[in-house]
Amino acid sequence: MKKGLSLFSLFLTFSLLLTGCGGGQAAPQPPSSSNSGSGGQSASQTFPPSNHPSDGQTAPIPERESPAPQLETPPAYAISLTTKIVELEPGLSAVRYDGDYGFDGFLEKGGASSDQEVVQYLAENLVGELGLDFLGNFFGCSTVTASSPDGGVLFGRNFDWNACEAMVVEAHPEKGYASLSTVNMDFITMGAGGVMDAALKLDQVRTLATLYAPLDGMNEKGLAVSVNMIQDNATISQSTGKPGITTTTAVRLLLDKAANVEEALELLRQHDFHASMGLMVHLALADSTGCSVVVEYVGNEMSVVETPVVTNFYLTPGEKHGIGTSQSHTRYDILTKLLAENPTLTPEDVRDALSSVSKGSFGGFESTEWSIVFDLTAKTARYYHRENYQNSWLFAL
Repeated sequence: MKKGLSLFSLFLTFSLLLTGCGGGQAAPQPPSSSNSGSGGQSASQTFPPSNHPSDGQTAPIPERESPAPQLETPPAYAISLTTKIVELEPGLSAVRYDGDYGFDGFLEKGGASSDQEVVQYLAENLVGELGLDFLGNFFGCSTVTASSPDGGVLFGRNFDWNACEAMVVEAHPEKGYASLSTVNMDFITMGAGGVMDAALKLDQVRTLATLYAPLDGMNEKGLAVSVNMIQDNATISQSTGKPGITTTTAVRLLLDKAANVEEALELLRQHDFHASMGLMVHLALADSTGCSVVVEYVGNEMSVVETPVVTNFYLTPGEKHGIGTSQSHTRYDILTKLLAENPTLTPEDVRDALSSVSKGSFGGFESTEWSIVFDLTAKTARYYHRENYQNSWLFAL
């Protein structure tokens, strides 16, 4: 699919930001343990204490349409997406993609052990010639998973960074589960040289690239995934001969192929994980049954910890436990205290919880660029942009 793009020089910056976020249930599960059972990588399951440290063919590609009409259903604007990119408000857009975006082919070819290999696959199979540059940055976020009064399960997530362009992507692959995910478009930047009517073609590439760069999401089965960063000099680079996945392609894999946490863990065990940009991350997972875990890699061994909250420090018991930022411990304590005092939370309660641990509550150069309340039972998502918790955008799968 190298159509048309040979007419101009294209640069793609596929920068991956890695977030810290937490999942919390109303009633935490007791400690348990299990082994990965493959490739010599072990997986443990425990409930952590809080411990403060010292410190192929594709569907038609969308064109851009702006602005989006706002439906008169405050406080949430209900959005039904099409294959046109829609600007919901400055800094927040959304799009729907139907059809094959080549991800099965990516997996069949062995996946990737680096971001460069991901972009090489895109260049060779989907979008034509690319020049690449990779940028990374540290940031912190928060997530929380809770039971709702009606018996459902909610998963809340903050993404903290400096001001950026975010895109909500609704994907309907031919061979996989439908999903909603969020992408920081500042990590997918392009420049073109020469004479061109490039706007459409740039949007084509950007849309395809978003499908390989999700930072969080929920699929039609009620599985939620969030990438969480840990500020540590260590990285993740497994090498057991299994197909490779990077940070964001791991999120895409789980959204497309896993119906619940158990299936997600098995998929991760079947792949060698490689942290994008060499930055240490862990994955917060939750599903519609209320199962909520964090997946960490310590010494390149996979560890699974049952926990209601995840922020930006290690939860795996041992020498790494607690390593991360001081502020991430504060956010963890705020959210765990909330869950201990409230057996159930409404979507509005989760929104308020996310507000309480947003960057506006702590200061600093970062902002909470988006907050999401995923209803893993109803399969809906409410997005709050840049700490405006009075208005939300409602999506449904």
